Amino acid sequence: MSEKKIIMAQRKEVKSILISQPAPSDPARNPYVNLAQRYEIQVDFRKFIQVEGISLNEFRKQGIHPLDFGAVIFTSKVAVDHFFRLIGEMRIEMPPETKYFCVSEATAKYLQKYITIRKRKLFVGQRTAMDLVPYINKHKKEKYLFPCSDKHRRELPGYMREKGIDVTESSIYQTVSSDLSDLRDIYYDMICFFSPSGIKSLYDNFPDFKQNDTRIAVFGPTTAAEARKAGLRVDVEAPKPNMPSMAMAIENYLKENGQHL
Repeated sequence: MSEKKIIMAQRKEVKSILISQPAPSDPARNPYVNLAQRYEIQVDFRKFIQVEGISLNEFRKQGIHPLDFGAVIFTSKVAVDHFFRLIGEMRIEMPPETKYFCVSEATAKYLQKYITIRKRKLFVGQRTAMDLVPYINKHKKEKYLFPCSDKHRRELPGYMREKGIDVTESSIYQTVSSDLSDLRDIYYDMICFFSPSGIKSLYDNFPDFKQNDTRIAVFGPTTAAEARKAGLRVDVEAPKPNMPSMAMAIENYLKENGQHL
């Protein structure tokens, strides 16, 4: 697209936005809903990706036996759900002495849905998997199981292997593209993406997608990189020091675009 056309696209008023995530459970507290009301913009929510757990047969093909491990690492609630689903289907229970390493307080609390937590056996990070490193270093002799998705970040298991710590990754769920065929003839002034998988879903559903004057908003550097790799023009990018959320970045764009309350 020529520089002149890019400028024209940026100046065109944004009246409709598609958020590639599920609709909020509490609309009253959702920043996008508030943004829509203040700027009189249509904001729709649509999940571009979905999670599918692997079957018990697929899990068994990995040759992994959960009872062989003295410690389990959880980096999401989804991992907790699918791990204990498989445990249930195998008709086994994890021993009470098993140690659990959870990426955040929210994940640790969610774990209590399935087991009674013993504080001495629970280790909780602040936000990222690497926050668990100090705890793991104190328990280097444990044999760790890392239930995860087919597309997970490998910094932590990579670090553990470098330090000679026994860790086994097990893909127990996968991210797949949602069916968006009903959106084929619907146009949005802006589409917001939160993961590289969302970009992939767009092109899985619409291989001939042309951006034209549709604004593309992305969250995170890997999402931005995937968008540009696909040939998309990134108009809104978050997080940034003064705009930590996507909603704030969108509002800043609207203001710079000449749209006012």
